Formats: sequence, C-alpha cells, structure tokens
Amino acid sequence: MKAALIQLNSSDQPSENIPVVVEFMRQAASAGAQFLLTPEVTNCVSDSRAHQQEVLSLEADDPTLAALRAEAEALGVWLLIGSLGLKTGDADGRFANRSFMISPKGDIVARYDKIHMFDVEISKTETYRESDGYRPGDRAVNADTDFGKVGMTICYDVRFPHLHRALAQNGAKILTGPAAFSPVSGKAHWETLLRARAIETGCYVFAPAQCGTHPVTKGRARSTHGHSLAVSPWGEVLADGGKDVGLTLVDFDLAEVDAARRKIPSLSHDRAFRGPQ
Repeated sequence: MKAALIQLNSSDQPSENIPVVVEFMRQAASAGAQFLLTPEVTNCVSDSRAHQQEVLSLEADDPTLAALRAEAEALGVWLLIGSLGLKTGDADGRFANRSFMISPKGDIVARYDKIHMFDVEISKTETYRESDGYRPGDRAVNADTDFGKVGMTICYDVRFPHLHRALAQNGAKILTGPAAFSPVSGKAHWETLLRARAIETGCYVFAPAQCGTHPVTKGRARSTHGHSLAVSPWGEVLADGGKDVGLTLVDFDLAEVDAARRKIPSLSHDRAFRGPQ
C-alpha cells in the first residue's frame, strides 16, 4: 500500500484551511495513495481561546470534518484526520483535540481524544498550557481498517511509550502520531522518539506534521517543526517531509511488521516486577 503524509501550515481560520487540505488529498489519491494522513489541529492553529470560541464548532456541525469526510468518500481513500479542535459543550468551555479515522465511504470509523496535554516550559519565552484550553481524553483507541488495526495517538502522546505498547499489544500494526511539534523540542527529540516507538512495538509509525510560522489573526504567532516522518517497524526512517508544506508518499507492507516482531518478539516478553524501594 501507499500512504500520504500531508504537511500543513494551518492558519487560525478553518475556512481557509479546508481547500488546502482537499487539494492535497486529491494530489495524494492521484499519486496512488490509499491511506492519507493530516497533522494535529488540521482545522485551526491558535493559542487564543477567545478566537477559538468564535471559529470552532461542535463535532456535529464542524465544516472541516464534513468536507474531509465527503472528499474521502469521493476519492475512495482511508483518511486519518490527525486532529481537529472542536467545541465540546463542557461547562468549563474547554475544547477537544480529536483525531478521526474516516473510511472510503466517508464514515467515521474511530475517534480518539488526545490523552496527554502539552503543559511545558521549554524556555522563558516558549511556554505551553494545553490543558487550559483542551480537556484530556481517557481512552486508548485502535481503529479497524481493511488493511489492519491502526493505533491512534496525537503529538505529545509520543513521549508515553506505555500507550503505544498497549495499542500494539492489542493488535495495532500502524501507529499514527500527527503533530504540531515545537521547533526546539522537535529538533532535539522528534525523530528519536518516533523511531523509538516503532522499534519498541514493531509497528510502522506515520507522523504527519504542521510546519513553519502559522498565520494568525488573533493571539500569538506560533511556529512548528515540520518533518513529517514515516518509520519502518525496524526503526528506519522511510521518508521525511522536510520543513515546508507538501506531500510525502511512502510505500508500506504490513508483512514487515510480522518480520520485525519475529526477530525481536518483545511485545510478548513482559514480566511482572516489584516497584522500586
């Protein structure tokens, strides 16, 4: 099969981002890709909660979700929408950071809400408090597709190997890691973390990313690392999307998952142990 990692520079206006994604989807399908993947917050990159309240929607009303579902059906492809920022109706007003697996019929096969919130202080000038605006999920999700189970994660989740191990031990052969990664931590850790998750699980890892400095109408301009990556079950980087907006195509064969796990069957070697004293 062929996968297509779509690398974006999403603005804070969902209506502007939809046609960009749709055009990349069409290019990917024309190139023979059957599994298309977009980054985290495909619809809106913004740190302004007031602006998000103005432009984001509930899932049932979200125009990006509707448009991308319709396009997946028109093209007859599987689509991983890396995530969308969505209103939830929660009393505290927080949003969901939600990933979707869409079938070639345009159906929602699986939803995953990002579990681990990016609450960090990388430097005095680069601080993130994702949990201020987004509520964390509490459930790991494998999506059933006609080419196998796909474990769904989002961005900061990559730093929590037990989540990926649980997905793999419950049948995932592909792990998805759509992201809007910080340039500083991205340069230091992005490739290493993704390769580690592939090696530990014997899974393919597909991680489409946001890139560049994002256009904003309100709030602080944000930059992201780019470098969408496809990693083999043996930990080899199969493709790197670089720094710019674009499409990265990669061929994959799930027989390679079985081959890697036969060589090192660590997923079946867990042993109980006592905690440290």
